[in-house]
Amino acid sequence: MRSHAADDLHAPAGWTQEAVDLHRIGVQPHSIAVGTARSDIVETTLLFHSAAPPMSLQDAEHVVEAGIDLPNSDLAIYGPADDPGQERHISVTAGHYRVRVSYIPSDLPAAGFDDSEYGDHFRYQLDLWPADERAPLAVLKQGPNPWAT
Repeated sequence: MRSHAADDLHAPAGWTQEAVDLHRIGVQPHSIAVGTARSDIVETTLLFHSAAPPMSLQDAEHVVEAGIDLPNSDLAIYGPADDPGQERHISVTAGHYRVRVSYIPSDLPAAGFDDSEYGDHFRYQLDLWPADERAPLAVLKQGPNPWAT
């Protein structure tokens, strides 16, 4: 998805209007892009599970799940403030996974953010687990729209 990110004429694949307004994630077979409320340093937690974790919707404003195929053992992660080449790599078992993305309202990060940047502060929690069967994208808790103020 990053290949079109800097090209104003081609939106990143998966970023339909429905994705922008409702899902808040752009989904492709081998990648998921999480729409963040700020183009800045964002607090993110990635948790690996052996099976689907219990669902907790209480603290989150928005929760969405999607499937992702990881055909090799490299999971690359990068944030909205990262330049190309700054991604972090995690070794995983190749296969099909389910990811749950929770948007949890938060206070200002401890350090490193740009206070002149526009947008609400959220903590983004990503829960990832192996999945035997493929399931469609599902919004488990719909946050308000517009959501990034």
